[in-house]
Amino acid sequence: MVPHAALAEAGADYELVLVEEDDAGHRPESYRLVNPFGLVPSLEEGDLVLTETLAITLHIADRYPDSGLAPTIGTRARSELYRWLAYFASTVQPTFLHRFHPERFTSSETRGEEAIVAAAVRQLRTHLDWIDGRLTDRSWLVGETVTCADLHLFMLTRWGDDLDPPSIRRPNLADHYARLQERPSIRRMMSEEGL
Repeated sequence: MVPHAALAEAGADYELVLVEEDDAGHRPESYRLVNPFGLVPSLEEGDLVLTETLAITLHIADRYPDSGLAPTIGTRARSELYRWLAYFASTVQPTFLHRFHPERFTSSETRGEEAIVAAAVRQLRTHLDWIDGRLTDRSWLVGETVTCADLHLFMLTRWGDDLDPPSIRRPNLADHYARLQERPSIRRMMSEEGL
């Protein structure tokens, strides 16, 4: 969702390619030539192939500097953007993965999946409450305009809509999510992904 929304926000010309899985959740071997781990997303631009949401999103922001997806390099705002993106990619998103796919983090012999999910949910509540607090007096995470950090938070907020309480029950996250839903780029991404 994040690179897709960034491409739409930047006004880039792009072509989406659906990478399907078989019944066992495996992606085709041909896709492993693009991404050896079989994960999505991947971005192909000429002979450049990028994997990892964070790398792709920053590449798009740098490739389309007029999009406003990232503040100017060397500014305090750019450093704040890095912090948000690193926090989302290395802390919050992996916690969601523990919640959604606990089987990846335990062996079939120990099957501690319920404990993994419970711990992830507790951590996610803490993270979402903290993020909600950071949005108290601001519309966007960094500066006065939407950045790729906001696009990432949109995805994470959507992922948490079935938590107890749902992520969008937090007032500032709800407002942030609603503002992004009004953007043409988000509407385009949601439509193209059938969401």
